[in-house]
Amino acid sequence: MLIHYLPKKVSFTAILLNLGIILTSILFFLCPVISLAQSTATDTSGSVTTLDSVWQMVAVHNKSVILQNLNVDISQEQVKDTRASRLPEISINGELDGYTNLPEYEHGLFNTPAQYPIPKTFYSLGTNVYFNIYNGNKTNINLAYQKTTNAKEQEQTKLTIAEAKLLAAAFYLDLQRGIIFKQLLLRDIEEQQKQLLKIETLKKNGVVLKSDVLRAQLKLSDQDLELVQVENNIRIATQKLNILTGRPDEYGIVPVELFNPDTIALKSYQDYVSNASSRSYEINIVRKEMEMRQLKLKSIKANQLPSIGFYASYAYSYPQGEYYPYSLSVFSLGSAGIKASFPLSAAYLNKHKIKVAAIELESAMTEQQDTQDKFRENVNTAYLRFKEYLIRLSVAKENIVLATENQRVLRNSYFNQTSLITDLLDADTQLLQSRFEYVAAKTAAQLQYFQLQKTLGNL
Repeated sequence: MLIHYLPKKVSFTAILLNLGIILTSILFFLCPVISLAQSTATDTSGSVTTLDSVWQMVAVHNKSVILQNLNVDISQEQVKDTRASRLPEISINGELDGYTNLPEYEHGLFNTPAQYPIPKTFYSLGTNVYFNIYNGNKTNINLAYQKTTNAKEQEQTKLTIAEAKLLAAAFYLDLQRGIIFKQLLLRDIEEQQKQLLKIETLKKNGVVLKSDVLRAQLKLSDQDLELVQVENNIRIATQKLNILTGRPDEYGIVPVELFNPDTIALKSYQDYVSNASSRSYEINIVRKEMEMRQLKLKSIKANQLPSIGFYASYAYSYPQGEYYPYSLSVFSLGSAGIKASFPLSAAYLNKHKIKVAAIELESAMTEQQDTQDKFRENVNTAYLRFKEYLIRLSVAKENIVLATENQRVLRNSYFNQTSLITDLLDADTQLLQSRFEYVAAKTAAQLQYFQLQKTLGNL
C-alpha cells in the first residue's frame, strides 16, 4: 500500500529548499538534451562536416546531378548544331567507272552482236554548294526550340540538385539524430547502472524483493539492444550520405548542429505563393515544355511553306559524252542558280500532324495549370507541417520538464518504499522517451523547413 501524507506545517525555508531541488533536477536532466547536439561536433570518430559542405559535394559528385549535367551538355551541343545548319552545304564528288565494249544486236537478241569499242575509263571530280535562303523559317524555329530545351534542362538540373540536397539533408539529420540518441542512451544506461547498484544494495539489506533487481536488469538489457539498433541506424545513415556525396562507404562523418527551428521567422502562406511561383523549378519546367510545344506546332505548319536556296556546282570529267560534239578529252562544266520548291502535297499530308501538335500544346497548358495547383498544395502542406512540428517541439520541451519531475518524485518515493519498482522504471522510460521525442521533433522541423525551401525554389 502506498502511503501519501502532507505535513501540517511547512516552513518558508523548506519551500525554497524544495524548489531549488526541483529546478536543479530539471536543469540536470534537460541540459543533456540541449548540449548533446553541440557535443556531436567534438566526436573524434570521424570528420566534422557541415551541411553546406555536404551540399557542395552533392552538387559535384551525385550521380543523378552528373547525369543531368550531361543532358545539359547535350542540349547545348544541339543548339550549336542547329546554328551550324545555317552554313552552306559543301561537298566534293568523285566518280571512277570502267566499261566494256558496246554490243549492238543488229540481227536480234539471239544472234551474235556487233562489238563497238568505247572508252574503257570514265571519271569525274567536282564540288557542289547549296545555301539555304528560306525554308519556311524552320531553321530559326528549330534554333528557338533547342534553346528552350536547353533552358528546360537547366531548370531540371536545378530541380535535381534541390532534390539531392533535400535527400542529403534527410540523411544528415538522420545521422545527427542517431548520434544524439546514442549519447542519450549511453547517459541513461550509466544512470540505470548506478540505480541498479542501489537496488542491489537494498536487496542485500532485505528492503526490496529480488524481482526489483531482475526488472532493473531486464531494462538494462533492453537498452543494450536498443543501443545496437541505434548504432546500426548511424552506420546506415552514414553510408547513404557517403554514397550520395561520392565518398567511400566507411568515411566517418560528424554532423554539426543546425539552426534552431524556433528562430525561423515565417511569412504568410499567400506571401510564399505569390513570391515564389516564378522560382518554382517544377513550374518553370512545364513552362518551358509548353513553349517547346508551341514551337513544334509552328515548325509543323512551316512544312507547307516554300523552300528557296542558292546552288552552285563545278566538275572535271572525262570523256566528254554529255554534249555534242563528243570528244575523248577532259572537260569542265560549272553551273549556279536558285532552287525553289513548293510542297503542294503538304496541304493534305500535314493536316493531321498539325492537329496532333495542337492537342499536345493543349495538354501542356493543362499540365502547367495542374503543376501550379500542386505547387500551391505543396507549399501549403510544407508550411502547415512546419508550424505543426514547431508546436510539437514546444510540447516536447514541456514534456521533458514534466517527465523529469515525475522521475524525481517516483525515485524518491521508491527508495523511501512508498512506490513500486514498475512505477520507477516507467518514469525512467518516460523521461528517456520524452528526450527522444524532443530530438525527433527538432529534426523533423528542420527537415520540413528544407522541404518548404525546396518547394519554394530556394534550396
